[in-house]
Amino acid sequence: MAYQGLAQEYLGMPAVTRAYTTACVLTTAAVQLEFITPFQLYFNPDLIFRKFQIWRLITNFLFFGPLGFSFFFNMIFLYRYCRMLEEGSFRGRTADFVFMFLFGGFLMTLFGLFASLFFLGQAFTIMLVYVWSRRNPYIRMNFFGLLNFQAPFLPWVLMGFSLLLGNSIIIDLLGIAVGHIYYFLEDVFPNQPGGKKLLLTPGFLKMVFDTPEEDPNYNPLPEDQPENQPGDQDQNQQWPQ
Repeated sequence: MAYQGLAQEYLGMPAVTRAYTTACVLTTAAVQLEFITPFQLYFNPDLIFRKFQIWRLITNFLFFGPLGFSFFFNMIFLYRYCRMLEEGSFRGRTADFVFMFLFGGFLMTLFGLFASLFFLGQAFTIMLVYVWSRRNPYIRMNFFGLLNFQAPFLPWVLMGFSLLLGNSIIIDLLGIAVGHIYYFLEDVFPNQPGGKKLLLTPGFLKMVFDTPEEDPNYNPLPEDQPENQPGDQDQNQQWPQ
């Protein structure tokens, strides 16, 4: 049944991707059902620091606008690239993935203090797309069957698409800028002469999100050893036509 297939697909999503996309969908549903309004969610430094409405630091990343083309477009990209990052370069490193979320959200919030930006979810999605695209530079992309390009150009193509729709590109530029800062500090600078790793995941995140490694000196009993060890399989990610 279709319901069982959707349930299986949902439960098969990695933890961070499932939690974030679920929070975004539930927030939009709550607004559509008029349980809450966008005025209770948007980023407002005055209400945050003077009225102590701290939840706005999070909710402004969860609302992508009313149901419509823009919402579904953002959800598709959020789900796809968040999942590919978590199952790809962050596989087995959930704490590092959560730390990337916190680092990116912190930088965007700082920028939001000086600009009139009310919702930062789209910028966060572009950040995820940017990091994935730079870590997969040789993948060929096809955008709606109209344009072929290499993966690193994807964030710029999305920005151009936003421009064609008449939207402001400030949000897209913010996502690209924050994504580049993270990529440079995490992947580029540590490999430069004299460079070092500056983004260190806090120990408490590793303790909460990462499962402890098995003792290398542990030798299981013969009856506990699996007869066949499944090998890792290469997965080729393709852009939907």
